[in-house]
Amino acid sequence: MKIKVGFGFDVHQLKDNHPFIIGGVNLGHHRGAFGHSDADVLLHAICDALLGAANLRDIGYHFQNTDDRWKGISSLILLQESVKLLKEKGYEIGNIDAALCLEAPKINPHIPAMQKNIAEAAGISIDDISIKATTNEQMGFIGREEGVVAYAVCLIQKT
Repeated sequence: MKIKVGFGFDVHQLKDNHPFIIGGVNLGHHRGAFGHSDADVLLHAICDALLGAANLRDIGYHFQNTDDRWKGISSLILLQESVKLLKEKGYEIGNIDAALCLEAPKINPHIPAMQKNIAEAAGISIDDISIKATTNEQMGFIGREEGVVAYAVCLIQKT
């Protein structure tokens, strides 16, 4: 059995009075991530990890921010499309492990809903999705609440 590991990273600027979507969940915060799609930093990092593991380049290659088809789109759709690309290459997801770094809002209450959204979009079990969150101890652009960062690793295997 062929097993591969992928790593993903994403960062988005935060802006006042903008929706804050992470893991397909609207956090209802006064600041939100800004980007071409819904700027879901967690799902973008996960897509990059999955695509990278299968040697399928990255999210920007497949879903360019100059293409109006992806403007404002839910990143859950980008995740579904990434999983389709994996399957076309003969891979299935083993697990996903992700970490968010932001000062506010608190992520822990939203993790079960995020896991559910990701599981449904990726076609895997909630038990195969780990999401953690930390702060940057008020240092740097994250500490000043100017941005949010997500990291993800995944394991994929040939079907």
